[in-house]
Amino acid sequence: MYVDSHCHINFPDFADKLPGIFGLMEANRVSHALCIGVDLERFPGILALTEAHPNVYATVGVHPDHEDCAEPSVEQLVALADHPRVVGIGETGLDYFRLTGDLEWQRERFRTHIRAARTCGKPLVVHTRAAADDTLRIMREENAGEAGGVMHCFTESLAVAEAALDLGFHISFSGIVSFKNAVALREVAAAIPLDRMLIETDAPYLAPVPHRGKINQPGYVKHVAEAIAEVRGLTTEAVGEATTENFFRLFRIPV
Repeated sequence: MYVDSHCHINFPDFADKLPGIFGLMEANRVSHALCIGVDLERFPGILALTEAHPNVYATVGVHPDHEDCAEPSVEQLVALADHPRVVGIGETGLDYFRLTGDLEWQRERFRTHIRAARTCGKPLVVHTRAAADDTLRIMREENAGEAGGVMHCFTESLAVAEAALDLGFHISFSGIVSFKNAVALREVAAAIPLDRMLIETDAPYLAPVPHRGKINQPGYVKHVAEAIAEVRGLTTEAVGEATTENFFRLFRIPV
């Protein structure tokens, strides 16, 4: 059994494809998916998905890439997270790759999400790209470890992974770990504790081998487990079992 711990099946790419999406999940033994909030405007649509499909959960947050959107407050995030299908805060974090200039607003938004997660007691889903030092610094300054969470779509070094693990966070691998040139990332996947690992698709992005270049979907998360199993000398099923257990424990979802 597998769980896709990070996807965006509320995006327009999937508007007319949901029956097929859920059919492939069932065929590939993907029991659950976590649909991640990236702005407040589309959050009602994510909630509607979770209410229509009992195997879909949600998070609420505003992505660090989004400049021209409603800015969340701690109080607003906490209120929106007060729903039985909302299990985390995010996607939040820092991204210095796509945006340049004065990004203090991004750092303040990240602090807001951490404070909301600590207030409501739900874990964080953290995005970091070209910003690892500041991401970890803010996590320490804001005591993000009190909430815990996951470093999603991890592509950083083992040193960054270990720093996040020290803060009580999990590490999630996407289809990137299956790419031919991702040698260093596979070394990270081989090194970190299995009981602190999640797998994800980040659908519709980053489809794993053998579907690279296609629109990604939760049913493909098994291939992420296959890539990790290969470098760890485990069966794909063992990776699936461990990461599924980790998912339910981290997001405090009764099994």
